Amino acid sequence: MALTSLRVLLGGFFALTGLAKLSDQISEPLLEQMKVLFTQFAEVFPLKVFGYQPDPVSYQVAVGWLELLAGLLLALGPTMLQEISNLLLTLLMTGAVFNLISLRESLITYVPAVICLGLLLLLDICQILVPTKKLVRPSRKTT
Repeated sequence: MALTSLRVLLGGFFALTGLAKLSDQISEPLLEQMKVLFTQFAEVFPLKVFGYQPDPVSYQVAVGWLELLAGLLLALGPTMLQEISNLLLTLLMTGAVFNLISLRESLITYVPAVICLGLLLLLDICQILVPTKKLVRPSRKTT
């Protein structure tokens, strides 16, 4: 029950933050702040060393859609898609922490990303350690 609650809460949180990156319906000032952040994130993008630097607006939209869809699948999807969503969101949060380190932001800025990353890893570890119930179907014996 606790794992399900954590999964649904995390999924809802990521869906909401993804929506905030895509639309000004949540908060227009937040969307403007995200545009500034993603301009900075594009400057320290990990693949920049290989010559690829994303457009900040496209980068923001891609991350927003990934958070929205992966969050919804984490909260409401079947088990296999929940695991894939958890992996994608873990990679996304790892990238966010990398970007914040590269930008030399203050430690307080790291807190949300590190907490989300920790909760995603906790959810992943608990799903591995806690055995899931397998559906046992009765065999049909012919007499």
